[in-house]
Amino acid sequence: MYRLVIQAPHIETQHLKQLARLSGAHSIETVHQDSQQAFKLHGAEIENDEAVADFCESNQLDYAFIPEDISVRDIGLIVMDMDSTLITIECIDEIADMFSIKPQVAEITAAAMRGELDFNESLTRRVALLAGLEEAALNRVYEERLKLMPGAEVMLAGFKQAGAKSLLISGGFTFFTERLKARLGLDYAIANVLEVENGKLTGRVVGDIINAERKRTELLAHREMLGLQPEQVVAMGDGANDLPMLHAAGFGVALHAKPKVQAEAPYVINTVGMEGVLNYFC
Repeated sequence: MYRLVIQAPHIETQHLKQLARLSGAHSIETVHQDSQQAFKLHGAEIENDEAVADFCESNQLDYAFIPEDISVRDIGLIVMDMDSTLITIECIDEIADMFSIKPQVAEITAAAMRGELDFNESLTRRVALLAGLEEAALNRVYEERLKLMPGAEVMLAGFKQAGAKSLLISGGFTFFTERLKARLGLDYAIANVLEVENGKLTGRVVGDIINAERKRTELLAHREMLGLQPEQVVAMGDGANDLPMLHAAGFGVALHAKPKVQAEAPYVINTVGMEGVLNYFC
């Protein structure tokens, strides 16, 4: 048996009733009603997924079929991408803007996130363009441009209170992940290391690149380390290099993601913030 979780900035009562009919749900429960609304439709039948999906797409509603017997206290690990997932920016694009080469770097970033370009190649090419940039520019990006995704702190607090561990894994850079780890009280953070010599970026990355396969293997390694089952792991991402990680999690969520990722991910959130992931399990 499933509960159908419906979310959006505003949800019409008639839409909830129609979704209850389409899904075969027997009751409707409010999760919360403030700036973002969320409801649980209990007793939904997942066999009616196609009709529910069509209705939600037509009415700009986020939806998810979640097993009724799973609650937030069953989740032991949440795994997040950083750029355009936990935060609203692509850090490397903003670093490039400090060097007046944002359009060139952003074009490569977009191609990689759409899955049109190998991630290792794309990162190597983008970082090479940053050679000679003062390291101080990274701090300017963090202080002046980095913003958390709406709902991030609510989501993290809810899972942490229920006992879940958190892993931030990014194809971005440790300069940012380590600061976010400390700021948000995250348990683990993994990212690429930018090489710096004499206070300037060399245009190279130190060590192996954090790519799609590495994200997947780290999720599996942390799951095993914590003694968890697949259904106790939630992962969130927005780019093509997040897909293997999303498929390895019990609940893989495409969060405001590229079309390819939305088409292939098990779960999709488009209309609400990161708190929408927590609402699946409350």
